[in-house]
Amino acid sequence: MLPLSDRFRVPPLQLLQKKLSGFALDGILFTDLSNIRYLCGFSGSDGVLVVGQTQAVLLVDGRYTTQAQTEGQGVVVSQYQSKLDGIEKAVAGMGLVRIGFEAAFVSVELYNDLQGRLKHCDLVALTEQLRLLRACKDEAEIAIMKEAAAIGSNAIAALARDIKPGWTERDAALHLEFLARRAGAQQVAFETIVASGENAALPHAKPTLRKFRPGDFVVIDFGVKVDGYCSDETCTFAFGELTEGQKNAYRAVRRAHDEAIAMVRAGISAVDVDTTARRVLGDKYHSYFVHGTGHGVGLDVHEPPRLAPNSSDVLESGMVITIEPGIYYPGLWGIRIEDTVVVKEKSCEIITKMNKDLLIIE
Repeated sequence: MLPLSDRFRVPPLQLLQKKLSGFALDGILFTDLSNIRYLCGFSGSDGVLVVGQTQAVLLVDGRYTTQAQTEGQGVVVSQYQSKLDGIEKAVAGMGLVRIGFEAAFVSVELYNDLQGRLKHCDLVALTEQLRLLRACKDEAEIAIMKEAAAIGSNAIAALARDIKPGWTERDAALHLEFLARRAGAQQVAFETIVASGENAALPHAKPTLRKFRPGDFVVIDFGVKVDGYCSDETCTFAFGELTEGQKNAYRAVRRAHDEAIAMVRAGISAVDVDTTARRVLGDKYHSYFVHGTGHGVGLDVHEPPRLAPNSSDVLESGMVITIEPGIYYPGLWGIRIEDTVVVKEKSCEIITKMNKDLLIIE
């Protein structure tokens, strides 16, 4: 992963520290690993970050001490035997009294343990204050995400050239992941979705041993990670000749996708983009559109903002989001078309590169 100094003009940890007094907090306790990675660069699978107004301590166990000292920027690395002991010691050493924590990532058990240990501290649950912490990306982050998107798109394009009737969903998923890994992907961003026929009607289907058949739609939802950042793209292919009803449905989803993307720009509400996609699908299809129109992408494949009927988010320049309308007929077939875009002041830039015209594989 690129050093933070190469990714940000001003390190995000410093920006956060300047906001602490405005939150009426002495510090924040971070347990979400994506937030920890964003703030200080540490990419291990366990740790705690305690951020004060002038100091930050990264707490790790002995497995990660060397890694934390190499990756962690702007932090003091402290090794613990017991995580709770480490937190208690750091909080006392930094003189923290009013401490925020990520409400979405602290279990009831951990909260009770913290209350028992930090008896002289006030623990403050943070929700909206941190929800958009990582939502707006800078140029260096976007460059990494473009690299990830290119690897993912190229792998899907290569799969489309290689795939044949008679392959199973698992065959296609394994081949797709192999192609991406060979091209430089460090890992997949989420469990690869390859779903055909009736399985395509399941938005989060898992690849099975079902073989592709004539008349199938095949939904391929795929993403990779580069330097921790995710790509996300969905294509729907067809095997052999489709019915007119299937073709019309694909055209409707494609129009919803295109018109929603045309709406994206800074200052527009996320719900307006979602409403546009649903309006295009109309009475015939909208009841078969069972999820939101999109979501933010970054160090996690699903992060704020949300583009959904109940979203209160407003798009800002630098946000990276998906647009992914779909329709799903239970027991029959499904269609989803997804691109990832960067929000600009007056428009957006599509960074996933597969052409979304209907591809029919003979």
